[in-house]
Amino acid sequence: MSYQSFESRDFPVSRGFTLTELLIVVAIAGILLTFAVPSFTESIQNNRMATQINELHATLSFARSEAVKRNRTVTVCRSDNATNCNGDWQDGWIVFLDTNFDGTFNGTDEILRVHGGLNEDMTLDFDQTRVSYGSSGIATGGMNGTFTLCDQRGDLRSKGLIIGASGRPRLAQDSDENGIPEDGSDSDLACS
Repeated sequence: MSYQSFESRDFPVSRGFTLTELLIVVAIAGILLTFAVPSFTESIQNNRMATQINELHATLSFARSEAVKRNRTVTVCRSDNATNCNGDWQDGWIVFLDTNFDGTFNGTDEILRVHGGLNEDMTLDFDQTRVSYGSSGIATGGMNGTFTLCDQRGDLRSKGLIIGASGRPRLAQDSDENGIPEDGSDSDLACS
């Protein structure tokens, strides 16, 4: 029985890539990345905006349900230090059991939840300094308004959260299909 060596068989021997082949692959990869990176960046920005507006929605829904569950007033206010009601909405906010019904956090109130500030490129505007829910779950003081969340892309990528007369938060929709969601009075959201 005769054995042939491996090298004597008719197998092609691969020796790697040539420099030309490698340069062509790198050039094609560069071209593909040129188109993919902006799309990927846009997706990341959209996800950040959706996350922030959903967290605010969850916070307001939590405050409303806690007011009903505890049969007490619960307030959400803007806070830049998680210990009192001050700063701007994009600095963060706190949810607290408002024992003296004054809408401000003091020594007798109990903090229920704290949310830190938003990303530096985002703004969150609301014409009220707080939202308070009574024991029935209705926003006290006739709270009507719209939170407007924006980033550097402006009105076309804005998000809104509407607080109706009942106090129930709902996401702003683009009902006229112009690309910009509307606030509670059916006007386009506007980033400042």
